Amino acid sequence: MRHELRTWIKNPMAIFTANSLDASGGLVICGTKIEAILAAGETPGEPVDNAFDASSHVVLPGLVNTHHHFYQTLTRALPAALNKELFDWLKSLYPVWACLDEEMLHTATQVALAELLLSGCTTAADHHYLFPEGLENAIDVQVAAREVVGSRVTLTRGSMSLGEDDGGLPPRTTVQREETILKDSERVIGCYHDGGEGSFVQLALAPCSPFSVTESLMRDSAELANRHGVRLHTHLAETLDEEMFCREHFGCRTVDYLERVGWLRDSTWLAHGIHFDDEEVRRLGAAGVGISHCPGSNMMLASGICRTQELEAAGAKIGLAVDGSASNDASNMIVETRLALYLQRLRYGAAAVTHLDALRWATSGSAAVLGRSDIGQLAPGMQADLAFYKLNDLAFAGSHDPLAALLLCNAQRADRVLVGGQWRVTDGEIVGIDLNALAARQREQAKRLTARHSA
Repeated sequence: MRHELRTWIKNPMAIFTANSLDASGGLVICGTKIEAILAAGETPGEPVDNAFDASSHVVLPGLVNTHHHFYQTLTRALPAALNKELFDWLKSLYPVWACLDEEMLHTATQVALAELLLSGCTTAADHHYLFPEGLENAIDVQVAAREVVGSRVTLTRGSMSLGEDDGGLPPRTTVQREETILKDSERVIGCYHDGGEGSFVQLALAPCSPFSVTESLMRDSAELANRHGVRLHTHLAETLDEEMFCREHFGCRTVDYLERVGWLRDSTWLAHGIHFDDEEVRRLGAAGVGISHCPGSNMMLASGICRTQELEAAGAKIGLAVDGSASNDASNMIVETRLALYLQRLRYGAAAVTHLDALRWATSGSAAVLGRSDIGQLAPGMQADLAFYKLNDLAFAGSHDPLAALLLCNAQRADRVLVGGQWRVTDGEIVGIDLNALAARQREQAKRLTARHSA
């Protein structure tokens, strides 16, 4: 029988476990999992195969990003979309996105995952809802691209079925027939979803938003998800325009609509979740719904500030997300964690939200939002997903509390990252990926996309 390698991550400068365990002596990894957590002064009880001295690193559980649009890395800072609020911003970008092809999506997915991994993010959820002609197999393309980077993913089979000619927001070229959507949703779940412990690919169903899908598709997606045991995801209550749309088209507020279509359940998570009243907060919490707080995007589009404290107190799960790279315009989870800390202090006050709250949202909170109990914390039996940060840059000179400094002094990049016990980032570089070549491909694909739109 092959011996599983045992590695001691020893003497960390600081470590955040997301569960209050004392891990100042480090931890032992056996194969893909954490075997033991060591308190101060403790050493492994049995010999280890190797040891990594983490005395110059701040160690976190791998960060978990709960909402993204990988394809949007192709349309960062696009002039036509600058300085607009959500609906106008979307209308300027939909025609560009309709020109996506498989090669573009493959590269964009690698870019987004690589950028996230370099920031210390080991698991990411992507909300892909664009399936124009020629891109019908988008989820298959993303699964293949993930293999190259090695991160864990929750890929959501998104959808848009309500075009502008039927009262929705997206143009007809970006929507699909509901029968096509449901058939492909069932196909990709059967092909790729792995709900087991330590899985690298999970699937969820994600009709895009109230203003881009029909009520019947929301109901049918909920039934399909329930039948196959997968989660549900959508945008909800991001802007007041969306609230007005729901009132005009469905005769109710957003949470009423959510309940009406069978989505008010603990297997649902919502992107943004900003404009809820007190009663809606109570209902969402009672149902155990998850919320992806997207501070960078919410500030860029001036959408508002998520009520994280009230939602969490009511029982909702709170996680963090970078959102799409056309509204952020970055895929950096450690920076996003800093933004969450600062934006939530703006709502609740400097004494009410700590750096530990933000780190918890980015790790165990985000894992709970995605329905995963095997990641997001450092504890025996958990997957060995860890992010290591050095504080030797000028920006950290003179800092005292390492965990606080990670956010307050604006950490940008992980020095090392483990995913399932395997080093995926060493010395700030992703193992096996030529980042310069990847960036060059992305620049070329972005030019090709805008040229195709202009033609």
